[in-house]
Amino acid sequence: MNKRKTNIWNNIDWITVLLYITLIIFGWLSIYSAVYNDGHQSIFDITQRYGKQLLWISASFILILIVFLIDVKFYSLFAYFIYIATILLLISVLFLGKEVHGARSWFEIGNFRVQPSEFAKVATSIVLAKYMSSYNQKFKKFKNLFTLAIIILTPVVLIFLQNDTGSALVYFAFILVLYREGLSINYIFIGILIAVLFIVSLLVDKLIILFSIEIIAIIIFAFRNKKIKNIIITLITISSATFVVWGINKIFSFNLSFYIVNLIGLTLSTIILSIFAYWNKMNYIFIILGILYSSILFTNSVGYFFNNILEPHQQTRINILLGIKKDPLGTGYNVNQSKIAIGSGGFSGKGFLQGTQTKFNFVPEQSTDFIFCTIGEESGFIGTSIVILLFVSLLMRIIYLAERQRSKFSRIYGYCVASIIFFHFVINIGMTIGITPVIGIPLPFFSYGGSSLWAFTILLFIFIRLDASRLDLFA
Repeated sequence: MNKRKTNIWNNIDWITVLLYITLIIFGWLSIYSAVYNDGHQSIFDITQRYGKQLLWISASFILILIVFLIDVKFYSLFAYFIYIATILLLISVLFLGKEVHGARSWFEIGNFRVQPSEFAKVATSIVLAKYMSSYNQKFKKFKNLFTLAIIILTPVVLIFLQNDTGSALVYFAFILVLYREGLSINYIFIGILIAVLFIVSLLVDKLIILFSIEIIAIIIFAFRNKKIKNIIITLITISSATFVVWGINKIFSFNLSFYIVNLIGLTLSTIILSIFAYWNKMNYIFIILGILYSSILFTNSVGYFFNNILEPHQQTRINILLGIKKDPLGTGYNVNQSKIAIGSGGFSGKGFLQGTQTKFNFVPEQSTDFIFCTIGEESGFIGTSIVILLFVSLLMRIIYLAERQRSKFSRIYGYCVASIIFFHFVINIGMTIGITPVIGIPLPFFSYGGSSLWAFTILLFIFIRLDASRLDLFA
């Protein structure tokens, strides 16, 4: 025991620590540049955001020390307690929290604010690692998948209720962890299919979508069956049923839309084909039909979800991203100005504190969600490439460390860390250059804010602590 405590500091992965320190220093300087004004030139002025960020950074090192002083087995032993405590905080903030930018997700104590949803990522990572490393969990069992879904979706729902959509979406990054631990690629495929159907449903007429889904289902059936006779029977059945429904609609003047006529025709033909499939023991047809009708149901529900569940500003952001609407002076102003700032930086940038877009506050939230455009304007392609390289290096290092763990708990937790940082990194930079929706999530270690910095620090250094004790853990 004494040997482990003596050698723990020698086993720390200093490369990861160095990457962390480099990122927070660059982030701090970027915040200074983003909010700089001639009346407050001192970089240590705590009345300004960069001064406050320095306090958060200083406190982060205290948190790091605490993380290393806590016994490494604490996180596994108390995983469920930590998770439940965090869920209670997420519930409490709905009633006791302060509303900021339309989201009730902050506790306010004097001039200090803390956002529980940031720390919930840490708790969810710990409990996922605990559950997935226990009892040799198998993804083929529905019970295990259902439990994992509950663990991940509980904070998601609570954060959605806080009206903080961006933070809620981060939790879907855990699908990468599940995939690493053996989740079938089919689930990833289904997720991609849902995303594609969502986008297509907003861009394309639903009648065209219906025809396309039918054609895809028939193609899948053709590849699976490979009998021309059965394929011809399927096509004739669908066409005949649709023609009959169209004729009845005309004769009795029901005034049904062409979409409804085709949908009813498809339903009738499905009943006939299901009987045919049952007689011929072609059970795979029922799987194809399940995918077919699930896709149709989903595409028809997208409109309701988009118009009644999403907030107006979220609808506008998606419409702008998809090119449905242009609003350069409204909701699209942030992204438009961000792209101007990054583009104006050119190859080498305008120089530190020399960014005009930055200096004259053309980009709102430039020290938080849009901090990357400050880097782009002042450091240009070179600066942004260095920042991206630092993040990629950190992610690659975390994955390397995760793969060398002897403890399954530590490995899974390491992948949770990598997945969360990866999601934030890709989406935040994507927001600033206009290729992902503006969902309001920070750039790790760069964006201004104590809650974000502390949460990412705790998240990362718990893993560094686990890695330092990897020779003593075999769970």
